[in-house]
Amino acid sequence: MHPLSYRRHRFPPVVIQHAVWLYLRFSLSYRDVEELLAERGLDISYESVRSWVLKFGPAIARALRGCRPRPSDRWHLDEMVVRIAGRHMYLWRAVDHEGEVLEILVQRRRDKRAAVRLMRFSALRRSAQPMACFEKSKQNLSRRENRSFCKCLIYHDFDHGRR
Repeated sequence: MHPLSYRRHRFPPVVIQHAVWLYLRFSLSYRDVEELLAERGLDISYESVRSWVLKFGPAIARALRGCRPRPSDRWHLDEMVVRIAGRHMYLWRAVDHEGEVLEILVQRRRDKRAAVRLMRFSALRRSAQPMACFEKSKQNLSRRENRSFCKCLIYHDFDHGRR
């Protein structure tokens, strides 16, 4: 990976990093970032912000993800029905007990197995170890499925840590 080079840019690296950070951290539009920087006395066009996000965004996003706190040890699977482009879709979220969204899955048809796989994948990717797992929806997983799911997560994480 090449180190970031801010040469040949009109603004100092601190301004560029702050603009990209605003865009990535708060999910703002390029024009919103332009307005925020204009309030601070910086005359930067949204096109400059766009080019900075494309060039420096992935590296800054990686650094932001690395600064996130570890998820708590209690997770739940949240199900919603949302309307996207006029079609009903199922939105599944793996959420820790503090409300931090770990993963999101959108489906056209309701598939509980895929949602549970999403939660497993989230645990493996984060190398986390949830102690309790719950599903928040009208149709709950049976207690046996929920217990075996948690055991699978905990067993796999312990096994992964020993190797």
